[in-house]
Amino acid sequence: MSQTFAQDIYIEPANLDFNTLANLGPLAPMAGVWEGSRGLDVKPKADGPRKQAYVERIELQPIDPQTNGPQLLYGLRYHVHVVKPGQTKTYHDQVGYWLWEPATGTVIQTLAIPRGQIAMAVGQAAPDAKRFELVSTLGDTHANISSNPFLDHAFKTVEYRIEVTIHPDGSWGYSEDTVLMIRGQTEPFHHTDRNHLFKVAEPTPNPMARPA
Repeated sequence: MSQTFAQDIYIEPANLDFNTLANLGPLAPMAGVWEGSRGLDVKPKADGPRKQAYVERIELQPIDPQTNGPQLLYGLRYHVHVVKPGQTKTYHDQVGYWLWEPATGTVIQTLAIPRGQIAMAVGQAAPDAKRFELVSTLGDTHANISSNPFLDHAFKTVEYRIEVTIHPDGSWGYSEDTVLMIRGQTEPFHHTDRNHLFKVAEPTPNPMARPA
């Protein structure tokens, strides 16, 4: 996506609103603490794809406005914790930020997982969008994927895609497709995840929006 940037790369915006919850655009309905008990993961195994049900908890909390010179971002810091039904051992853990840039209608997701992998996915959305998609592609200058050497050797991630849907009842869901090139296979493998999330707690206001 081509953008025109301000000539003064150091000046910061004067119109900061420290009520992040009021400035999240399409991310606003996602703020809070959520649980989903009907997740489905389709993952690679030596004998072929395997389905795995999972239970998920996601906490998305507002952060203070962020500036890069004239660029202004509002966002949510998140933590995802996933287990298999009836178990306590972590099945998946993930942290990062969901970010909204009002000036360009850009949505960004950054993610890091404790198996040595990070990524940034980017998409466009209207402020009131109820469905939006973000994509990260290996080698992309602005929306890339970086993995540790073993993952690159055995399960190279070449694309990550997530579609978010905000439902009329206030719940939301996602569908992810992580495209892998697996060592010894010629065709890409689509490692998919999806879940439907329901709110269990309201978000905590970001630090600058809290009463003194």
